Amino acid sequence: MADGTRPAGAAASELGEPLREGYRYRCDGCGNVTRFDVVTSARTRRYLHFDLGGAGVVDEEEVLAAHVESVSCRWCARADTVRVEPAPGPPTGPRREVTGS
Repeated sequence: MADGTRPAGAAASELGEPLREGYRYRCDGCGNVTRFDVVTSARTRRYLHFDLGGAGVVDEEEVLAAHVESVSCRWCARADTVRVEPAPGPPTGPRREVTGS
């Protein structure tokens, strides 16, 4: 669903890329901004560290390529209304401490 500020196909292309820092998903169907099912395919390079008993752990992982296959809202299960938007920044202004009664 286009919002009038971008071409109709822009939402689909935005959802095909991993979410960049400073952006978030929003479901225009129900307003959700916190819960999404995201299916991603990734090509990675891993540095595996094995102990002498053969148990291994991933010490480092580099993502060489990634593609988001689908994003759907966890609340209403719709995929056709999910879009990417700039995330709000941290609150500005003085912090107030809450004290007990």
